[in-house]
Amino acid sequence: MHRRIVLAALPLLLLTTAAAPRGAPRAPAAPPVPPPAAALADTVRVTLTTELGPIVIDLDGKHAPVSTANFLRYVDLRRFDGIAFYRSMHLDWGTPPNGLIQAGLRGDPRKVLKPIAHEPTSQTGLTHKAGAISMARFAPGTATADFSIMVSDMTGLDANPQATDPETQAGYAVFGQVVEGMDVVRRIWDAPISPTAGEGGLKGQMIEKPVKVLTVRRTPAPAPASP
Repeated sequence: MHRRIVLAALPLLLLTTAAAPRGAPRAPAAPPVPPPAAALADTVRVTLTTELGPIVIDLDGKHAPVSTANFLRYVDLRRFDGIAFYRSMHLDWGTPPNGLIQAGLRGDPRKVLKPIAHEPTSQTGLTHKAGAISMARFAPGTATADFSIMVSDMTGLDANPQATDPETQAGYAVFGQVVEGMDVVRRIWDAPISPTAGEGGLKGQMIEKPVKVLTVRRTPAPAPASP
């Protein structure tokens, strides 16, 4: 199953006290005003530089703004530098290569930010086609920093509002698409699997030697071609 249990780090609130003249009562300082958030572009390109080569992804800020902004926070804070692709799920049906690969912080409390709201594909209009990037999660609303890239079409992970099972109703949140480097994705998917690592449904899906991600950075998109 396409899922990953992650732990959210508790936010740390820092309080400051304003200086007051000698003998005057101290008044509580106003909390610092955070800088305004930068406008989210409709498409934001990022490059995951792995030890097997680069994977270039266009994040869909127009249709999946919550998941895209969340991913970019980790990128801009450089918290994805040094992570690894640790999971390779191979489907028991269809024509290989089929399945997905997964990477992220794996609940590292030093780096994980708070969970985000779920953006179902029934809301965004996106789908789990080959090359799609999707948030890994436990229950809807628990996604933080782990994500999957589809090696093949896996539309069964899309939200299905007509389903009776709540998990199937919610599905998983697609928020972008690989535009370069699917050959690297497939090489990661082909990496040797540990026969013993992993618990429950993840056993037999854990990469024996996880593939390291050196850096994740925003990348300028190419200028549109002139008419």
